[in-house]
Amino acid sequence: MRKIEAILLVWGVRDEVLEKLPVEGYWLYGEYDFIAKVDFRDEFEMEEFSKLLRKVINGGTFKLMPVTLSAVKEGEGAESAAVLEHIKVSAP
Repeated sequence: MRKIEAILLVWGVRDEVLEKLPVEGYWLYGEYDFIAKVDFRDEFEMEEFSKLLRKVINGGTFKLMPVTLSAVKEGEGAESAAVLEHIKVSAP
C-alpha cells in the first residue's frame, strides 16, 4: 500500500457548494474556484473520495491529480527535500 498525495481543483460551482467540500483548501477567484492538497492511504480511498465529490458538487467539475514525489537525502541527519516528478491529470 502506498500513500498518495493529490491536488484537487474545483471550478464552476457556487460558494454554497464550496462550503460543503469535505476537505480544507483555498478559495480562488479566476479559472478555478478552489484548490487543495489531499492525502490518501491508497487508490481505493482516492476513488471513494472522487465519488463523494461527484455527489457534493453534483457533477464532474473537478480534477483530482495524483502527484509523484521523490525524496533526496544526503548524509546522516540531513534533511530530505521533496521534488515534484510528475502530475497525473485525471478528469472525472
